[in-house]
Amino acid sequence: MGYTKDDIRMLIGESDVKFIRLQFTDIFGTLKNVAVTASQLERLLEGRCMFDGSCIEGFVGIEESDMYLKPDLDTFVIFPWRPQHGKVARFICDIYGADGKPFESSPRHILKRALDRAKGMGYEFDVGPECEFFLFKTDDEGEPVIIPHDKGSYFDLGPVDKGENARREICLTLEDMGYEIESSHHEQAFGQHEVDFKYTDALKAADNIATLKLVVKTVAQRNGLFASFMPKPMNGQNGSGMHINISLSKDGENVFFDENDSRGVEMSDIAYKFLAGVMSHIRGLSLITNPIVNSYKRINTGFDAPEYIAWSAANRSSLIRIPSGRGERKRIELRNPDTATNPYFAFAAILWAGLDGIEKNMKAPEQVNRNIYEMTEEERAKNGIESLPKTLGEAIYEFERDGLMKKALGEDAFNKYLSAKKKEWDEYCKSVNSWEMARYINIY
Repeated sequence: MGYTKDDIRMLIGESDVKFIRLQFTDIFGTLKNVAVTASQLERLLEGRCMFDGSCIEGFVGIEESDMYLKPDLDTFVIFPWRPQHGKVARFICDIYGADGKPFESSPRHILKRALDRAKGMGYEFDVGPECEFFLFKTDDEGEPVIIPHDKGSYFDLGPVDKGENARREICLTLEDMGYEIESSHHEQAFGQHEVDFKYTDALKAADNIATLKLVVKTVAQRNGLFASFMPKPMNGQNGSGMHINISLSKDGENVFFDENDSRGVEMSDIAYKFLAGVMSHIRGLSLITNPIVNSYKRINTGFDAPEYIAWSAANRSSLIRIPSGRGERKRIELRNPDTATNPYFAFAAILWAGLDGIEKNMKAPEQVNRNIYEMTEEERAKNGIESLPKTLGEAIYEFERDGLMKKALGEDAFNKYLSAKKKEWDEYCKSVNSWEMARYINIY
């Protein structure tokens, strides 16, 4: 959009905006905000709105807690669901320290740094995330109960798809905010839905995901429902993934496409090297793309989620699928990420892994067109097919030993994220859950 400060002043005044939210995410991708009134607009535009960074997990200690929010003017939107008199607007912000320098561990800065690395090699990085979520019923006090809002499945419509109205409201709300929605539909599991933004550059795509989560939860609440992006909230049902479609462009042209590809997939050597880089680092990457204990209940129990490290142009049991698009639509689809991921970290780490494959001239393995789930363990071993981590603990081990992950996040963010995940895993391992009680209480 290319807003200037004068554009913002005019929009704030003409639209009767009285309240402005300055949004950012913590290292886990959770959306945070500082709110100011429109009377503070000039201070806001100068990047002088301050907050206490020591209150945000993974940021800074109390001895260096003063941090400043600098708004990205192009992220300005007015919330359609707020009052029409005295409206509420928002900016997504970059974080700066008291010294005037960007905060190195800010997720948005980490993604920008990755994009600068790609730009230095002549590439632009575009992505298209496919974000899934559940709509659950609520009790009399508005608290969620794990009962899906409907019992629809893939591409169902009303009246079977009871979430149709809420999903439509989500899409219309996003369009009112200036976003272009490519598609939306009911997903396979009961109460599960998907909304897809138009394919775009990685920074905008990460901002889009942060905004989508806010809008989905807000619209769900307005409809007496609860929206959850938890990867695997129900036994016996598919979990929620966030498949990420990826491509690189150079001078405005998609460099992943090559109609003369000897493998018949119409992918370029650069695309194969990028794919090889992602596959070589995917076990360490998993702590970012599948960041919580519950993530591994989704990817290790079937239900269409990938479990094995392989790629294919057709096989949907593989980690990476190559969709059939040609020319500018040629891309690779990474299928293990879930909706708990921090999109800024995920896009940055995936890009670093792919560029590592290009720089080191990594060779992609042959594609696997068989259903990997139907292979025996011996057949998978013969074909060199490894599995993704089985638990958060295993993912922590792989993340810690993959030196590229430290480069991708920066040492400070890497150490803080690793420490937080070790604590999370330790707490889980010490807890007694309902499965243990049901399985053992009457036996022992």
